[in-house]
Amino acid sequence: MTVMTTEVLGLPRGRALTRDDLDSMPDDGHRYELIDGILIVSPAPRIVHQRVAAALFRAIDPVLPSPLIVLFAPLDVVLSQDTVLQPDLLIAPWDAFTERDLPGPPVLAVEVLSPSTRSVDLLLKKDRLCRAECRHYWVVDPDGPSITAWVLRDGGYQVAGTASGDEELSLTEPFEVSIVPSLLVR
Repeated sequence: MTVMTTEVLGLPRGRALTRDDLDSMPDDGHRYELIDGILIVSPAPRIVHQRVAAALFRAIDPVLPSPLIVLFAPLDVVLSQDTVLQPDLLIAPWDAFTERDLPGPPVLAVEVLSPSTRSVDLLLKKDRLCRAECRHYWVVDPDGPSITAWVLRDGGYQVAGTASGDEELSLTEPFEVSIVPSLLVR
């Protein structure tokens, strides 16, 4: 994860950042996200990250019931004026999107862990998506390889399933799907 001061980016000091501030970020290959007004800057992902995201897309897309669609980052998920995330994959109904973003939580947010984003994905993003009532959150670790799926119940995320290596993760919600982590990293 890259850390930049607000002076370097020409951003205001002494206040939480907003979506308007995020719009002024440079188009420089980094991913810019806001969590509760704090700027998170991530470098371009590794090749294995992209391969896993693509393999997961190919596994999910054919089994999605209408009207759900799956999209890749970068795409803004606007949870509030001070929280704008870009999950690696997100699933939501087609009519929930605007021309620019998804205003509100997706049905499912998926993050593929990278060394630079591991703690952000497992702690900050997970917590913020939970508070926004995103019903499902998955994390794929290409280094395991493994996948963990959480579902929102009673105000918190509970593990819906996990799998590693050649084990199969079979889920029935938010749609029926079976995923073998080792097949995602090939």
